[in-house]
Amino acid sequence: MVSAPPGWDLYRSFLAVVRHGSLSATARALGLTQPTLGRHIAELESALGRKLFVRSQTGLAPAPAALGLTAAAEAMEASAAAFLRAASGDLDEAKGSVRVTASEFIGVEVLPHILTAFRESHPGIAIELALSDANQDLSRRDVDIAVRMARPTQAALVARRLGDIGIGLYAHRRYAARRGIPKTPGELAAHALIGFDADAFALRTLRSSGLPVSRDAFAFRSDSEHARLAALRAGFGIGGCQDPVARRDPNLLAVLPGEIRFDLEMWLVMHEDLRASRRVRLVYDHLARGLAAYAVLGKAQKTVPSGPRKPLQKRGNSVRRRG
Repeated sequence: MVSAPPGWDLYRSFLAVVRHGSLSATARALGLTQPTLGRHIAELESALGRKLFVRSQTGLAPAPAALGLTAAAEAMEASAAAFLRAASGDLDEAKGSVRVTASEFIGVEVLPHILTAFRESHPGIAIELALSDANQDLSRRDVDIAVRMARPTQAALVARRLGDIGIGLYAHRRYAARRGIPKTPGELAAHALIGFDADAFALRTLRSSGLPVSRDAFAFRSDSEHARLAALRAGFGIGGCQDPVARRDPNLLAVLPGEIRFDLEMWLVMHEDLRASRRVRLVYDHLARGLAAYAVLGKAQKTVPSGPRKPLQKRGNSVRRRG
């Protein structure tokens, strides 16, 4: 049993060593000396009465005990960060920090423009943007606001559905000039397709939509949406793209727009405890307007050689989730 709770600095050093794998790399990341870090680990091991790391010539590997404690340390880290964000400004002030999470694609292709407009109106609010294709746990307060591409299921969340994002097939004009545009789904087999590598869920989704493809059908394979978009823009072949992003690029031509497409729900989510924070509400409402406009952008499709795409008819709505 631990006689006295170890200080937060020890947990912080422990978590950083787990992530970086050596005292030298951790020292550079935290701006501490290796002896200080070594002392922190030794003190934490002594306080807990167990060995946390296995030392070797290549660095420090987490012992089984450390692996079991990592999630709890990460929760402490998230709570400490949420504490500092909450203390960065009063509840009724347009001042302080707000942490937003989104997928890598949305965070790079969509949010910068929206957040730039917000900054012009609210210079006292700092934005922290955490990009991840894994849904972060808002109940742990890792972040304040999340952009989700699926209906949220966690309890005690305020969620607003912003609309549906259409995903269609596209090709760059350079590729179309070289290889032409397929007129039927059957002709796709004769083209260079851009698709997934190890994303089994995405492949199942394609098959359930009536597009019988396998991993081997793709000439370019990546589970990174950005890598696939880069290949599409380079003219590598035909691949999927969010309609609003493709619409901004006059060089991307829709392929079989009336026959092959998918829709993703887009939601904006925050923890209900943050509704009283003016700065969080300001960011939330601004993102809701900007992202809803982004969703609408994809509905008025370009006219392309293979014919016009039917517009989406669904509208976003606001709900409060409790489970």
